[in-house]
Amino acid sequence: MTPRFNLIILIAILFFYNCQSDKTPKVKTGKNWPAYLGDNHNNHYSSLSQINKENIQNLQVVWEYKTTDSDSLDKGQMQCNPIVIDGVLYGSSPKLKIFAIDAATGKKSWEFDPSGIGKISVKAHRGVMYWESGDDKRIFFTAGAYLFALDAETGLPVQSFGDSGRASLKADLGDWAQKLFVSATTPGVIYNDLLIIGTSLSEGPDAAPGHIRAYNVLTGEVAWTFKTIPHPGEFGYDTWPKEAYRSSGGANSWSGMALDKERGMVFIPTGSASYDFYGGNRKGANLFANCLLALDANTGKRIWHFQTVHHDIWDRDLPAPPNLITVTHDGEKIDAVAQTTKSGFVFLFDRETGKPLFPIEERTVKETDLEGESTWPTQPFPTKPPPFSGQKLTLENVTDISPESHDYVAGILENVRTGEQFIPPSRQGTVVYPGFDGGAEWGGAAFDPTTNLLYVNANEMAWILTMVDRNPGSSENPLTTGAATYLANCAMCHGQNRQGNTGGTYPSLMGVERKYKRDEIKDLITHGKNMMPALKHLGEKKIEAVIDFISGIKETMENEGISKDEKEPKVPFTHTGYNRFFDPYGYPAMKPPWGTLNAIDLNKGEIVWQVPLGEFEELTKKGIPITGTENYGGPIVTASGLIFIGASKDEYFRAFDAAIGEEIWKYKLPAGGYATPSTYEVNGKQYVVIACGGNKMGTKAGDSYVAFALP
Repeated sequence: MTPRFNLIILIAILFFYNCQSDKTPKVKTGKNWPAYLGDNHNNHYSSLSQINKENIQNLQVVWEYKTTDSDSLDKGQMQCNPIVIDGVLYGSSPKLKIFAIDAATGKKSWEFDPSGIGKISVKAHRGVMYWESGDDKRIFFTAGAYLFALDAETGLPVQSFGDSGRASLKADLGDWAQKLFVSATTPGVIYNDLLIIGTSLSEGPDAAPGHIRAYNVLTGEVAWTFKTIPHPGEFGYDTWPKEAYRSSGGANSWSGMALDKERGMVFIPTGSASYDFYGGNRKGANLFANCLLALDANTGKRIWHFQTVHHDIWDRDLPAPPNLITVTHDGEKIDAVAQTTKSGFVFLFDRETGKPLFPIEERTVKETDLEGESTWPTQPFPTKPPPFSGQKLTLENVTDISPESHDYVAGILENVRTGEQFIPPSRQGTVVYPGFDGGAEWGGAAFDPTTNLLYVNANEMAWILTMVDRNPGSSENPLTTGAATYLANCAMCHGQNRQGNTGGTYPSLMGVERKYKRDEIKDLITHGKNMMPALKHLGEKKIEAVIDFISGIKETMENEGISKDEKEPKVPFTHTGYNRFFDPYGYPAMKPPWGTLNAIDLNKGEIVWQVPLGEFEELTKKGIPITGTENYGGPIVTASGLIFIGASKDEYFRAFDAAIGEEIWKYKLPAGGYATPSTYEVNGKQYVVIACGGNKMGTKAGDSYVAFALP
């Protein structure tokens, strides 16, 4: 063959390879931030090093983009980790407007408002997805019960996708789920022409099933479905009651997932089955709730799984996407997957087989005394790494910031159940520590492939869970329809007496009739907003009855048109609300630190360092060592050995020395940065950007994306 012929053959081979290769965006190492949390491995890592320990003090704000739609009254938040593709930043606003801006200047190119094509329930939103094939470039995102496809260059809906640019997130969930609340807070992953995604659901008895779907990126049609609540004949069916698949919900993946493109494997963490705190109607281990699932990305077939909590009644959802990493064990390089948990554990597995890299022990835990419940006798505990959060709240580790605080907390502690992990919910009251928000939370962990250190921020916050009868009325004094419906659907968040919760996440409903008009209350209940799911499935009469009840109006249509069967609760218990355990001054109940940043060596399974994250300046001024604060949003790590993180209640954005955990820079944001930052390069300059939405933990609302760079 002639040299010219050989050249033609080579060109043909390269052309064929490019046509057949994965159509997900190609990572320009260190320049783009092309996917949620940096890449499909979720490692929050960048090879950029222009910003380093020597020049970090020169870092300054270079642009601020205001979305102009923050709403402190309605608790809108911005948890978006923006993506950056070839100098264009794509993000979302508190009210789910999707935008494209110049990543070097913050100048807006386009904006898309999904509310313009129908009523959309506004929920926390963590980012968008990008796909391209030739000149076809698309942005995918979720809003309400829909998956949207936009032209990446114009922001206009892709008319050929689904129904004029949107597909239903309720597709292939079953007829009974169509009236129930279904949304999605976290981006999925894109593998070739498949968009694989999970959902956010109600956490009450009215939850839809949390099946995983893969959508065709061109048509919006469902390509495959993995049933997280197995049907007859499917693996795991025998871990549920026989008819559970017809009505049980949850076991959903709301926190994101990871993709091994080369192996064609997708790794999916799931949450608890519903109802979160009582499982007498779903006796069994409940696969595939609380599992790390490894599926074939092409077909959705299960490859392996590991269940981190059996028969969950503590809301122990897997809170963050796993990290796909490579570690060294016994001198051998192993491709692995690391999963952080609310309990402060890190589970580490061989990526291909699911074999634990460190031993995991099944330990006996306490039994329940709630009628009808049947707790699982053991729970899995990894032996390495050690927990990165505290594991029990006892009199020995009650807060000591003042005698008054100590005595107040100790007095409460003596009257509730506490002292170890997995104490079942109770009428007496059970301390859940780490709390419902972790330990680890949705911000996820960063991993440095050059050191094999995992960086994860943690909350040190206890909550008290108290169970009550769902329908305490008697035959002589029955509950009204409004009261019974409120207790069954609303009290778990807003409290038995409409008082809200101690952290301010769920507002008090006292005086709600003076704050909103009746039609506005009805709209909120029907369509949901922010943390509140849509309750349209309750029907007109029950919604009207609930409005009467929370507004203090005597029901004029008491029980009319509502059958006895409709009023019967699916489960016999609810709880008094999501209540953080504070001292009388609003500080956490245990000894500090109350929020930490941790470095964990995954080769050895050891914690390298742990430092407080965040500060209550008023306590520091009193001589109390820096305490850390509750925190939301994750870290990123760069090749220059810097960790960037917002997250803390004090609204600062910080940089830490990744080697030793020393804080070396901080900047006061316009509002709390409760989101994971991004870093990227445009025209040779490195930028770091974070969404400043605030509006958590009682802090002010914000609507800014703030970008930093060197002069």
